[in-house]
Amino acid sequence: MMYHFKHLPKLASLLVLFSLVFDCDSVSAQQSKLVNDPVDISGDFRDFSNTLFFADSLASFDPATGVGKIKWKRHEAFAAHNFDNSMLSYKRSYSNEFPSIEYAQDPVLPFSVEFTSPRTVRIRANTGAQGPSSEMSLMLVKEPVKDGSWKYKKINGGHEYTNAHGSVTIYENPWKILIKDSNGKVLTQTRGQADGKSSYTPTLPFSFVRRAADYSRSVAAVFSISPDEKIFGCGESFTRLDKNGQKVVLWTHDPNGVQTQTMYKPIPFYMSSRGYGIFMHTTSPITCDFGATYGESNAMQIGDENLDLFVFLGQPKDILDEYTNLTGKASMPPLWSFGLWMSRITYFSEQDGRNVAAKLRENRIPSDVIHFDTGWFETDWRCDYNFAPSRFKNPEGMIADLKKQGFRTSLWQLPYFVPKNTLYPEIVDKGLAVKNANGTIPYEDAVLDFSNPNTIKWYEDKISGLLKLGVGAIKVDFGEAAPLSGVYASGRTGFYEHNLYPLRYNKIVSELTKKITGDNIIWARSTWAGSQRYPIHWGGDAETTDKGMEAQLRGGLSLGLSGFTFWSHDIGGFTMKTPEDLYRRWLMMGLLSSHTRTHGQAPKEPWEYGKDFQDYFRKAVELKYKLMPYIYTQSKIASEKGLPMVRALLVEFPDDPGAWMVDNEYMLGSDMLIAPFFEKAKSRQVYLPKGKWVDYQSRKVYEGGWHDIEAGELEVVMLVREGAVLPHAKVAQSTDQIDWKNIELVGFNVESPRTTMKLFMPGESVVKDVLVIKKGGKLVLQYANR
Repeated sequence: MMYHFKHLPKLASLLVLFSLVFDCDSVSAQQSKLVNDPVDISGDFRDFSNTLFFADSLASFDPATGVGKIKWKRHEAFAAHNFDNSMLSYKRSYSNEFPSIEYAQDPVLPFSVEFTSPRTVRIRANTGAQGPSSEMSLMLVKEPVKDGSWKYKKINGGHEYTNAHGSVTIYENPWKILIKDSNGKVLTQTRGQADGKSSYTPTLPFSFVRRAADYSRSVAAVFSISPDEKIFGCGESFTRLDKNGQKVVLWTHDPNGVQTQTMYKPIPFYMSSRGYGIFMHTTSPITCDFGATYGESNAMQIGDENLDLFVFLGQPKDILDEYTNLTGKASMPPLWSFGLWMSRITYFSEQDGRNVAAKLRENRIPSDVIHFDTGWFETDWRCDYNFAPSRFKNPEGMIADLKKQGFRTSLWQLPYFVPKNTLYPEIVDKGLAVKNANGTIPYEDAVLDFSNPNTIKWYEDKISGLLKLGVGAIKVDFGEAAPLSGVYASGRTGFYEHNLYPLRYNKIVSELTKKITGDNIIWARSTWAGSQRYPIHWGGDAETTDKGMEAQLRGGLSLGLSGFTFWSHDIGGFTMKTPEDLYRRWLMMGLLSSHTRTHGQAPKEPWEYGKDFQDYFRKAVELKYKLMPYIYTQSKIASEKGLPMVRALLVEFPDDPGAWMVDNEYMLGSDMLIAPFFEKAKSRQVYLPKGKWVDYQSRKVYEGGWHDIEAGELEVVMLVREGAVLPHAKVAQSTDQIDWKNIELVGFNVESPRTTMKLFMPGESVVKDVLVIKKGGKLVLQYANR
């Protein structure tokens, strides 16, 4: 950044000049911040006024329990200088407390290693006398139990645990944790001071910081990064899919688009191409420095004062299964949710909704949901949970009539209340909003405090009234702006409650909907770890551009690599009227996903673009309804294993090096490969994993590798694994009308007279293994085994 000192008062110039002596993180920390700017704590580890404690040695350890203590040596940051160049470095420091006999210069603090499954290791460390709360974590489905498959042996200078999947070695002096796979390959290891000696560049080792400002503490769990290692996950991240070389701040944020580094859906979990994954079990802000500052160093700078890491061993499918065993798997949403959701911002009246439904049926365009966004209140955006009486004469009747036509109704709402909202005085007077240190509210808006049981009851009363009217789904919008400075009913500040807010929000609405309607469904934007238990989540306000479409897919792939099975997005982008060319291409990406919604600035209805586009739109939507048996079956399988439906190639093909490089294609389930068109073109380069692939539209056959493939009549490349059988249904106008007794089997170069496939039918509880035989040139279901 260039500073023009001559335009500043003399004093201000001196202050800026003084600040520039220090590192850029310190400078940015001094500058004014915007409301809900992501909290990047990495600067605290580079602040000269703070004290750092480096993990030094194992002071004690009980191999039977895995419990011990680490000695932490005191250090401080300083400016190292050489030939007109300064670098931040660290040096040994000594006690500054009085009386010194009461405070350890180099504290000895609790540490433990636990084994909670054959593939899962839990590493915990405290930075103070008080450990973590014993309260059950909302992120976990249950408290982990001890796994007995790991065998212990004492080794020279340390302790080693092994089982069929790998080994964990704890060295005593210097303290180190080394994790290997079953073949002895090093997956990752902690980095201490000695590991930085090969470089002139000072690097941060495994440590914790104590801030001079308030004596709060945060942990830097620093691990190694190996050559050619790739890192994926961290939630719905819109940047490059491989996070190696990136600095990722995990803080729920409304980026107002999908082409930024900030996220609606950060998740404190990632996986590595080396064969491991890590879950950072905390709700505090986190800055993951994946080799951005120093190439060999993976520095997880975790705001929490205590460290709690779960490390998972295995291939991507193993890791996702283990992670979602811990934090929860997505149960199946209702069948109708897999159909087309028709929406724009916004339908303003009962007549609007009825007209759209009528035109969908009149034009024979299959659809299952009509969504009313911000305009169903008397004043647009001013959420009061009441249909505007002037425009909705009989909302209950409308909802019932739409359902008879095969449509469910979805409604928008949010947890923020402006002063003009009639509910605002009640929320403030009853203490239902997040407060500040003064006991008032920190923003102009009243933000519901979902850590308060009274707030939850009040909110549930409002939402339940809508669900009892017959509403099928509630759009759980926003949730990213819980005040950092807020004081919550839980007793915690926003430092710990901000990231947890979306999980609380998702949980309340999802569980209430399930209780009243029987359907486990929401339509949510913000998340945290565990939110995958409450589907469905959509991708936010994507820019209506080619790059917006491309970034939207990267976000969905990244979220899928973070434990989320179901994901959707606004087809065509949110921000402007969608150009027809972009709409055609984006439509295919949206339909070839688990869930499909057209939404954004008007118009979105296909008849508004003319007859040619409407015919194209109908044909595209019909494809999804034909594929519904495949999509529904694959969704059930994915939900049971914690797998994404929109699936990065690396999940399905971990042994194919090329699959780890691709972020603009995806698998829809296990058998279909989808390559969208992100710009107007007749063909695109497509990478195919090893094996043979059949073009769904042209039936051309391709070998694995790179190919230039033309789009079909529908503007997308769709390929199917050779030998696969896809179940199809006859086109119906809604999922309620699908004839599940007449499933057509479509084979893709099936040579064998007998093959098998998976099938999950509505009303069933398990996926069937189905035998398929060739009979008279057709593929026929022979029988099914449960």
